[in-house]
Amino acid sequence: MGDVKNKYRVFFSAAEPSADSHCAALIENIKKSGLDVECVGVGGDKMAKAGCELLEKTTERAAMTYNAFGQIFYFKKVINRVKNYFTLNKVDLAVVCDSPAFNFHIAKTGKEAGCKTLFYVAPQLWAWAPWRIKKLKRWCDKLCCILPFEELWFRERGVHADFIGNPLMEGVEVGAKKYYLGFNPAWTRLALMPGSRDSEVKTLWEPMQYIAVQLQEVFPKLTVTAVAVDEKRKEFLQANEIDGFECVYNVGNVYDTAKESDYTVVASGSATLQAAAAGCPMSILYQSSKLLWLLVGKWLVTTPYLSLVNILAQHELVPEYMPYFDAVEPIVEKIALQLNNKESLIDTSDALIELVGPLAEDHPSQRLVEIIGEMLD
Repeated sequence: MGDVKNKYRVFFSAAEPSADSHCAALIENIKKSGLDVECVGVGGDKMAKAGCELLEKTTERAAMTYNAFGQIFYFKKVINRVKNYFTLNKVDLAVVCDSPAFNFHIAKTGKEAGCKTLFYVAPQLWAWAPWRIKKLKRWCDKLCCILPFEELWFRERGVHADFIGNPLMEGVEVGAKKYYLGFNPAWTRLALMPGSRDSEVKTLWEPMQYIAVQLQEVFPKLTVTAVAVDEKRKEFLQANEIDGFECVYNVGNVYDTAKESDYTVVASGSATLQAAAAGCPMSILYQSSKLLWLLVGKWLVTTPYLSLVNILAQHELVPEYMPYFDAVEPIVEKIALQLNNKESLIDTSDALIELVGPLAEDHPSQRLVEIIGEMLD
């Protein structure tokens, strides 16, 4: 690694594209702050561009939930490589972002090597497998939460937690609600957002296209814009278009696309909050293994809703089809009913703006840099 000239060394761990973005923004803000820090870790291209020396590009192998089982051996190799790094190099702080199944191991490695650990994005123990709180308390010195209710939930269970704001909303100007002036459902502007993880895109892109095509049978002038997280996934979407499907592609611009759309069909995850900030009514999709959900998943999940928007709202503000759906026809039928009810669209848009507005008032990157500075002192 060469001679270390920095006063401190911070190890960052990100396993998914969204975590890569969060860590990259944090690294950029650390460098702007003047903290004398060397950044090393595992993650993706955005972290590397921000100035983090990567031991491994983990985000290219990102998976989620049941699809993650195929990646076990790869991530075990990464964990062993990280352990070796911590054995040979002094690390002052480990910052692990999301992906608890992977990052619990990284945090454990850090603690056993004698460094402090910061969890950026709380594991959703309030939603499923709450007994993992024992592991979190053992391996976490500081938990930085991005959902308002999480701070109290974790503090009541003995975790040193702070709500810092939501990084997805930082710099986002929450829009005004949509008034649908002159709206004609026949000319609906539909957005499709199949997610950032390969597993999401592969399972959701085809059914999303069928939803769009079937909606065009009801609303003949309906136009479609699809959002790809990067050029690589845009190429995948284009190469896997079904017959009769046409769309315009935007790369990485969830908020602006939602702002210019009347309705969006979106993969569960971070994009739902950005679409909400644009006041765009939506249906939320996620497709996992029905068999594994029935055998295991439904016994682990403790929350009545699975999407971020409905969890924050504490009721079904928007339709969610999770953790799986059997057919697209019921989804199409529901969306068609919504598009034919202008007042309902306006009310939903207004409720979404009101829901996420407070999240845009915080400055998570600034607070995180302050916390890291305190932990390094």
